[in-house]
Formats: sequence, C-alpha cells, structure tokens
Amino acid sequence: MREPAAVEPLRVALVAPTLGILGGQAVQAKRLLDGWAGDPEIRAWLVPVNPTPPGPLAHALRVKYARTVVTQLAYWPSLLRQFARADVVHVFSASYFSFLLAPLPAILVAKALGKPVVLNYRSGEAPDHLARSALARRTIRSCNRNVVPSSFLAGVFGEHGIPSVIIPNTIDLDRFAFRSRQPLRPRLLSTRNLEPMYNVACTLKAFAIVQARHPDATLTLVGAGSQERRLRELAASLGLRGVRFAGPVPPDEIWQAYADADLYVQSPDIDNMPSSVLEAFASGNPVVSTDAGGVPAVVHHEGNGLLVPRDDHRQLAAAVLRLLDEPLLASRLAEAARNECERYRWPAVRQQWLELYREAAQARRGAAATQAVRRRRGYGATPSAGQP
Repeated sequence: MREPAAVEPLRVALVAPTLGILGGQAVQAKRLLDGWAGDPEIRAWLVPVNPTPPGPLAHALRVKYARTVVTQLAYWPSLLRQFARADVVHVFSASYFSFLLAPLPAILVAKALGKPVVLNYRSGEAPDHLARSALARRTIRSCNRNVVPSSFLAGVFGEHGIPSVIIPNTIDLDRFAFRSRQPLRPRLLSTRNLEPMYNVACTLKAFAIVQARHPDATLTLVGAGSQERRLRELAASLGLRGVRFAGPVPPDEIWQAYADADLYVQSPDIDNMPSSVLEAFASGNPVVSTDAGGVPAVVHHEGNGLLVPRDDHRQLAAAVLRLLDEPLLASRLAEAARNECERYRWPAVRQQWLELYREAAQARRGAAATQAVRRRRGYGATPSAGQP
C-alpha cells in the first residue's frame, strides 16, 4: 500500500523591517522567523521593507529624503519577485506615513497577484490613524485577515467595523532568564526608544523623586531617538546622578540589561503591547508602567505589576517607592508576571498563526475555485448585475 504523499508546507512571505530598524516590529518579525525555522508545516522568509538598493544607489541611503526614494525603488520590485512564490503574504503594519510606504504597497502587489493577505497591525497610534485615514480603513478591510496583538487594538478596529484576530507577541523564555530580586535594589531600567510618544521625560522626573529617597538609585535608559538631547538636558537640570543613556542594544544582547536591573519602569503616553514588558516579566523585574493604550491588557494592576495614570511622574515614583518599601509585594508581582509569560511562548502562539495562515490560504483557494466554475459556465471572472 502506497504511503500518502507528504503535505507541502505553506509558503509565507513575511513583510517587515529588518533589525536595521530597531523596534518592536523588527524584533517580533525575527522571533516569528526563528520560530518557523525548520518547521515542517510553514516555510517563511523575510521580505524587508528596508531593502538595500543595488549598486551606486546604496550610497543614497545616507541622504535623508533620497533614502526614501531609493528604498521604494528597490522595495516594489522585491514584492513582485517574493510574492510570486508565496501562498500567504503576512504584512507587519504601523501607522501614518509608515503605513503608506510599507504595508500599502505590499497589500496592493499581493492583491494584484491574487495572494491572500494577513495584515499584522501593531501601532498604538491606531485610534488617531484610523479616525483620520479613510484610505487606511478601506485598505485594511480589503485584507483577508487583520491580526492585532492586544484586545486594545481589537477594540479600536471594532469601532470602525473592522474585525480582528488577537494573536499576542511572543517571548523567548530561554533567553530571558528569571531571577528573583532579593533584596530588591533601586536599580531601574527603561528600554523604550527616546521618542515623544514614550514620554521618557516622565520616567526621569519620577526617578528624581526616587533618588531623593534612595541616593544610591540608578536608572539605565536603553534606546535611541529624537528626544535624546532634550532628555539629557532634563537629567542635568534635575541634578540626577546614576542615569546612563545606554543607546540602542541589539535584541540578542538586550537580556543583559534586564539581568543587571531590579525594577522595570516605563511611562508611555501611546502604546500597544510592548515586548519590553514581556521581557521584564520573563527576567523577574517587577514592572511599573503608565496605563497607556494596550498596556493594561498585559500589566494587571496589583496582579502582575503596577499601573499609574499617563504623564503622572509623582504617581509613577510612588509606585516604584511602594515596591522598594514592600519587597514581598514586588516578589509576588514578579512571580505572577513570570507565570503570565507562559501564554506568550512560541508553541502557543505558533498554533494560532498556523491556523490563521491555513484559513487565509483555504479562503483564497475557495475563491479561486468559485471563479473557475464561473468561467466554465461562461460568466467570466466578475459577475455582472443579475448574474448568479
């Protein structure tokens, strides 16, 4: 008796930034690709939104506006080549101008080639972006599936009548080793980029209050961004000691920053589902955060962390001081946070992505079969009014 033929793996083109654009999208895309590596059911590869242009055009990457032009000149042809061999196109998406430059072209090319599109929208700026952009709403509705990492974003899309599937970020628990902080020392860490939406200034102001109580307190800021000069000036004006601007740290090395710290603090005004919080959970750092966007879907106040109102440095400092004063509370929150990480491990997240890819591919095959039947019956690809 002949053995059944092996099922070919689904081919998934994953459109996302490379780690050359250090941020949440790039990190999560890399974790997905690492997860699928060697998997018998999925063959995934990266289609970078920031490809290196060929030949002399690569020199234009050093020039601000020319960089956008030459990147697009390389990006569009790469979409045509890479999507031709894909069964499913998985597109990572942010908001505003980034949406126009990266997800929109990918969706248009995939649709032109008849490929099913899974959009993976990840920006905490979604409420404003969707309210302002009819083009974004129309484009996202045209995708076969819209995937978001948090209930916060699912609610935002629901307000615009766009259904979403929630698949959370994933965390590599082998890389971020849990360590109990006993005693808990005032060694604070923030790993958010130095951009306005993350309001790192609030963290610095809170740290000034913490340091007044704990003169030996330190604060490490991992990340880079447009606000760095302003934040350095703020730290100096507050007379802070022990503040280290560590700059960007590669994802393969970021575990060390959490291992060296005792408390994780962040104060974003706009956010979705930050991977940094999961990394802190996995590392054993008690978490204090503002309640921006989708953060409360991950950090449950007094359950696995502490939440305070946005842009309130006094309450942020009070929460940090509370953990330092109540080490048993800090330990309980850290243990609960580590347990929370289990639902973000790759095996659980893998199954959700696998089922979604299969649904998208099957829906496309069903639509293609329907079109073929219509052509055989003489209706053509697009039925006119009155045709069945």
